Amino acid sequence: MTTSFESLGLAAPLLKALATEGYTVPTPIQLQAIPHVMTGHDLQGIAQTGTGKTAAFALPILHRLMAQNRAPAPKSCRVLVLAPTRELASQIADSFRAYGRDTKLRTTVMFGGVPKPRQSRAIAGGIDILVATPGRLLDHLNDRAVRLDLTEILVLDEADHMLDLGFIVPIRKIAAMLPAKRQTLFFSATMPKEIGELAGKLLHNPVHVAVAPVATTVERVEQQVIFVDTARKRNLLTDILHNDKQMAGNTGRILVFTRTKHGADRVVKHLEQVGVQADAIHGNKSQPQRERALAAFRSGQVKVLVATDIAARGIDVDGVTHVINFDLPNVPESYVHRIGRTARAGATGVAISFCDAQERAFLRDIEKLIRTKVPVMPSPARAA
Repeated sequence: MTTSFESLGLAAPLLKALATEGYTVPTPIQLQAIPHVMTGHDLQGIAQTGTGKTAAFALPILHRLMAQNRAPAPKSCRVLVLAPTRELASQIADSFRAYGRDTKLRTTVMFGGVPKPRQSRAIAGGIDILVATPGRLLDHLNDRAVRLDLTEILVLDEADHMLDLGFIVPIRKIAAMLPAKRQTLFFSATMPKEIGELAGKLLHNPVHVAVAPVATTVERVEQQVIFVDTARKRNLLTDILHNDKQMAGNTGRILVFTRTKHGADRVVKHLEQVGVQADAIHGNKSQPQRERALAAFRSGQVKVLVATDIAARGIDVDGVTHVINFDLPNVPESYVHRIGRTARAGATGVAISFCDAQERAFLRDIEKLIRTKVPVMPSPARAA
């Protein structure tokens, strides 16, 4: 069984970059996907964020671009990666740059919330890898600032999240501008009917790879639920964060999920009032605000990040030791995505969920999906 990146046959500059990043052993999705992508096959992958999925497509793509060394034509890209959120697009672009640091391949990113002219200039002379959100890319295509008729590889990442955000029609429009003869890589954590149909239209004789089915990604996470009235949730959160025993003396990063943007802001305000450094990331925040919040969370300057589901799909941060569901999600798969933000890269993690009377039905749906009962924990005395 292949257990190293060297045995996958990746080019020397990529192996050097992997060594610099401290990666030595490929993850299951990388072992399955890299050989097929290197040989030019279309691929359909079922994988959650946190499984090493980005490297599973970035490494073999960089390898192929180096092997077929061609200069991109003006306004064109050799590779197009579509991502649902600005955060995920930025992270994918950063990964391509990190793995390709010892190559001459260039990457740029396009998403909303920043001026278009700078993005147009970045691709004017042609670019090797373009990572974009569908809406902003369509803007540039309509402005004739970008052409896709020479693109060799299309990657669609987090396709199910694209569906949630209403991007399926824009994706179809974009795909229609690409050459019929291309390599297409399609990744999704789940495969609802509409996503299966989209994959069927975009892919040609794809190889199928799958890792960690949705119900098993939670196995390394210690899960707990605390029954609490809505009005007492904020006090409960404070007590847990200040309770060293509950947090097991934890000094890692803590991700708190709320159902609404306003709810996230209220939780941050409350935490700051009780002396806990916190920030929020959600759709009402500007791009620079979101990037600052993420950077502060990554660096440890802010210990608690409060997020909504849509904003959090782009958060790929190591060292999250605890996920706290301040509100339970009404979509059970979201629970799995949320708690999968901890216990990454072989580590363990803790997920604590607050459940009020109205959320009991959500908890039942979650337990049905993960095929297990979430252990009930007593509430700390003051918040009870």
